[in-house]
Amino acid sequence: MSPSWRERIRVFFAAGRVSLVRYARGLKPRPGVRQEAACGHPASPAWEPALQQLDQLLAGAARADVTITLSNAFVRYVVLPPQPQILVPAELDAYAAFRMREVYGERVAGWALSVSTWDPGGGGVCAGMDGVLLQQLRDLAARHKCRFQGVIPYLSDSFDGWRKRFGGGHVRFALVEADRLCLASLAGGVWLGIRNQRVRSDMAEELLAALDQEAILHAPRGDDVEQVHLFAPAHPALALPPDCGWRLVALPGDAFPVPLHYPSPPAPLEEAIECAV
Repeated sequence: MSPSWRERIRVFFAAGRVSLVRYARGLKPRPGVRQEAACGHPASPAWEPALQQLDQLLAGAARADVTITLSNAFVRYVVLPPQPQILVPAELDAYAAFRMREVYGERVAGWALSVSTWDPGGGGVCAGMDGVLLQQLRDLAARHKCRFQGVIPYLSDSFDGWRKRFGGGHVRFALVEADRLCLASLAGGVWLGIRNQRVRSDMAEELLAALDQEAILHAPRGDDVEQVHLFAPAHPALALPPDCGWRLVALPGDAFPVPLHYPSPPAPLEEAIECAV
């Protein structure tokens, strides 16, 4: 069957919430109704309640192509600094694995790693996720007779979708989930740093502290107020103090719509589908 005539399903998979959008068959597929399930307290492993909900949401999805965007809670990132001598895939894979072990230790041995588009003069990014989770997602798709198209880290998916909006120069992109902040910094198209952290207190305070720290480490600010591209559907009122030296620019803007399976502003409690715990 031609891919154009298969149903396509896009999923956002997070510990606290799973959302799914089905796209009908055809040359110009239109999205159907968005389905969403809120999960209770994480079990062990943390992804188990979300996996159970996705199992229910995939009912009747046989033969569909399934692509999953994975919350930053389940992804670890490391910047790969430029290395002009690395030109072939095997060398790049070894370099990425070395950098991940350097930051995260021997637990990387059980992770599945993926590397962004590599530029020897500009570097790249390596993302890692638990190999057990990846296999369970594959197995779940197979049980529903779906075609598993892969997992895309949330930062990678959103950055690629909006990168034309960012322009050149210093770029700071803050991707905020309910209890997580991911902050990416670039200069002239070269990745400088990625901060991916759980937030246990005030999100605005954590974001401001992260921005100031990243500026010290990687890209000192000038005298002018600098902008930060922000996508924070779980915190629609998120704001920074007016005199802090940073200006938030909300994404997506009219010309860059939010993918329908991405997180949305919190729904009233009665609209959520609670996980069994």
